[in-house]
Amino acid sequence: MGVALAAALGALRARDVPVGAAVLDRTGAVLATGHNTRERDCDPAGHAELVALRLAATAQGSWRLDGCTLVVTLEPCAMCAGALVLARVDRLVFGAYDDQDGAVGSVWDLVRDRRRGHRPEVVAGVRAGESAVLLRAFFADHRGEKQPPRLG
Repeated sequence: MGVALAAALGALRARDVPVGAAVLDRTGAVLATGHNTRERDCDPAGHAELVALRLAATAQGSWRLDGCTLVVTLEPCAMCAGALVLARVDRLVFGAYDDQDGAVGSVWDLVRDRRRGHRPEVVAGVRAGESAVLLRAFFADHRGEKQPPRLG
């Protein structure tokens, strides 16, 4: 999760929602990292998970990411949850829950839908507080709040 949190800082520096992701191979080695690039690239699909999944697939030379783990600072949305299932990622580890758009238990639960043949293992809430602090600080600044809300 430390790698994903560091990636999230890249999004923050680019003035995008601070979400970071990393794809690890079977041995735990980092294949790729990504952060939100929606603002920079004017890309509605520029989510951290998709950036990292694309780079990992390129690094492996295959769109199938069997045996891989996706680590992300925020619960994936429906688009990203669908992508990680279709990429055959074996494990998802995420930090903060997303009560507005989360698709791994908060609003929907696409990755564990029994109608799907592939259902990755899910580990939720890992270093959630650190992820939430980044998000709260970003949105407080984005709204122009003089005093950011008390974090933690």
